Parts: sequence; structure tokens; C-alpha cells
Amino acid sequence: MQTTKLSAQSILPLTCSRAGTCCFGKAVMLNPWELLRFSKEKKITARAFRDLYSDFGGIRLTFNGKEDKKGQKSCSQYIENVGCSVHQGRPLACRLYPLGRQIQFDEAHYIYEGNQFPCLTDCAEVLNLPKLSVGEYLKGQDAAPFEKAQDAYLLIMQNIADIAFELLLESGLAASGDTKTLAVWGEMGNELPEILAERIGKEWMDSLMIPEITTDTENPVTFAQKHNDLLLLKAQENFGSLQTLAELHEASVLIMGVALHLSRGLGADTKGIAEHWIEIAKSNGAKA
Repeated sequence: MQTTKLSAQSILPLTCSRAGTCCFGKAVMLNPWELLRFSKEKKITARAFRDLYSDFGGIRLTFNGKEDKKGQKSCSQYIENVGCSVHQGRPLACRLYPLGRQIQFDEAHYIYEGNQFPCLTDCAEVLNLPKLSVGEYLKGQDAAPFEKAQDAYLLIMQNIADIAFELLLESGLAASGDTKTLAVWGEMGNELPEILAERIGKEWMDSLMIPEITTDTENPVTFAQKHNDLLLLKAQENFGSLQTLAELHEASVLIMGVALHLSRGLGADTKGIAEHWIEIAKSNGAKA
């Protein structure tokens, strides 16, 4: 699909008409901090919000509301003739829409997809509203803390994957001639999210999406740092004394599955990331 790259100075019809058409038929992915923000706005626990209003263990917002004329279901948080019921807690994907955000060489770029500006399809009335620069729009949407959360969790994703690399490459597993581990990494990159969530299991899904953090929850970077520490500690406790090759294989597969599942919640190309990590492992002596 054609994409248009934008700068912070790009001027577009970004003043929202609040028609609600973008609340239907979307795939809104979530990271753990966004899940927490939603739950606080809803005034329920993160666990309750995840179990009631998300899919695949918490990485995607459920769309199971009333259908529009196109047969698309609305977001579970959308109220007809009112709009988003938790607007202040909405995630980055909603704050950016209709823009997308790409990270290339550690730099963020904004884009939109398609031959014409997406809002014009269902909300042509935006042409009669004031135009904004991308920078003005993002500031008005208070996107900055949510972007910080997204970037922090991209680092956590890599940190989790690094544990899988260590279990494979530094334990003797790869040196043993093992070929099964990379094969399963590849399978997980292609698995449906519900299958991967089931493979990971409830204990690790809870640790990934609803960490037991009760302080500094307003600051996304501090929250993510604490979450990273909890995940690394859990990995150490679970995998620190493994002895058999079978145990090492299972551990490397499990923790790589966690990293890949998080990648999907971050809107990344899970299949492409799995392939990239497999190539890195192979270049360091692992066999496929």
C-alpha cells in the first residue's frame, strides 16, 4: 500500500469532527502501560479490563459493539451518539489516528496510508475544519507520554528476546547441534495471536500484560523500567538453574514467544522480527 511520509510541519485536515467512524472495524493494539491507562479511566483493575475488553491476553482492544452500515463492529468502549467512554485513557493508536508511526534507525516518522488522506473517506466534513500541522495535532492529542511508553516497550521486547538468545547460544544448546529451537521461533512468528498466547500460558501472559506495579504508574518510562526488571527477575528465577538440553530448548522457545507476542501488541511485524532474530542466531552459530 502507498504510504506518505510526513514531517512535524506537514499541514493536513487533522481537526477531528468526532463523527466516531474511526471507532469501527479497527485493530487497536495495546502495550501494558496502555492497558493500565484504560483500566484507570474505566475505574477497574487492569486484570478486569484485560479480561473484559481485550483479546489475546491483552494485546488488542476488543471490537464487539454495534455494527455500522459496512458491517464493522464498534470498539467495546464506544457509546453510540456519545463517543469513546474512556477518551482520556485512549492508547497511542487512537491518539495518532489517522496517522501511523514508524521507527527507523531509532528515529520516529509519521505516515498515512493510501492514495488519499484516510479521514476523507468517511469524514469529508473535516475539509471544512481548520487544518493543523502534524506537530500541533500530536500535542493536542497528548501523544508524547504514549510514544515514550511505546519506545520503552520496544526496548523491553529486545531485552526479552536477548534472554532467548542467551538460552540458545550461551548454554551449550546451539553447540549441541540443536535445530528445533530456531524452527519453533519461526513457527511462532507465523502463529495466530490466540495460539501464541495459549502457548505462552497464563502465568507469563499475566507477567507480560498486567505486572504487579502499584507506584509510579503515571510515568510510562518509570513504569516500563520497573516492568522490565520484574520480567528479567522472573526469567532468572525460572531459567537460572536449567540443566538439560530439553529444558533449555523449552525455555528459549517460551521467552522468545513472550517477546514476539509483545511485538504484536506494539504493532510490529512479528513474522519479520522472528525471521530477523533467526538470522542473527544463525550468524552466531545456531542451526536451523
